[in-house]
Amino acid sequence: MVQHNINLTTPEISALWTAYMQETASSCLLKHFLSYMEDEQVKPIVQEAYDLSVSSINKLKNTFKKENFPIPFGFGEGDLDEQALPLFTDLYALSYVYRVSQLGMMGYAYSFITVARKDLLDFFEQTKEAATKIYRKAVDLMLSKGIYDRPPKIPYPEQVEFVQKNSFMNGWLKERPLNAFELGEAFFIIERNYIGMIHLIGLIQTCKDHDVKQFFIKGRKLAQKQIDTFNDLLKKEGHLGTLPVSLEVTDTTVNPFSDKLNMFMITTSTSTAIWLMGRSLSASMRKDLTAHYMLIMKDILLFVEEGAKLMIDRGWLEQPPQAQRRI
Repeated sequence: MVQHNINLTTPEISALWTAYMQETASSCLLKHFLSYMEDEQVKPIVQEAYDLSVSSINKLKNTFKKENFPIPFGFGEGDLDEQALPLFTDLYALSYVYRVSQLGMMGYAYSFITVARKDLLDFFEQTKEAATKIYRKAVDLMLSKGIYDRPPKIPYPEQVEFVQKNSFMNGWLKERPLNAFELGEAFFIIERNYIGMIHLIGLIQTCKDHDVKQFFIKGRKLAQKQIDTFNDLLKKEGHLGTLPVSLEVTDTTVNPFSDKLNMFMITTSTSTAIWLMGRSLSASMRKDLTAHYMLIMKDILLFVEEGAKLMIDRGWLEQPPQAQRRI
């Protein structure tokens, strides 16, 4: 069969560009973690995550070169002070790997279904599988160390039932308890905001740029708002809520990462929260939950917009590949 040189489609360009930006950013954090890592159980997992990130970056660079496509600037040596003291503890590094591999599985799975070229299908499939293995190792170790807070549990149903009343969807007056999906989504919103808040505390503690620091402070308040909203919801439903993780930030006042990198990490992770919140909203069947999701999504959108404007003002926002204007 004749092999034709098929140019990249727009979803393929987007998937490659996004992956490169995310991997170059993540590799900086992982490299910093490894520079001071002492926990012999955590270190191999962080090392595996770093190795996967570096391998992915190299493969992406090769693809760009073969296509004569400009390699994105991304992030690198200029965004990491390798002499800086540790900003986070080993346990936070483990939480970070847990979270970034979780997002990697979702992101690469989505990229996989948007590409068609065999080389790209192979890349995204293999990277997703590697991220899955790292995620499993991170979860196992978090469980063994007692830092993985399990989601709420409910009794198993005795039989299959069908909805009988429209009041099933009301929720304002607690017509019914939260179902398993709604409980799980509330838990994961709290969990990811706890991890994000620890990261923000470290950035606020070390940031010297006034405007950037104020943006991070707003981000911390937004994370706290989500934690409080959904913890209160769980408690009102008779659940214990989710307990906060320990504060895994050191006392250093020197940030090992550039403000450009920090802004990218916070804005992109918050943007991902919009996608995840939309998923929660799409399956919610209680009106009070729908209201919570929509109000918080509005706050998140405004926060991300503010971050994008600040990055543009600083000259930090790298522009994704653009189409030609046809009209």
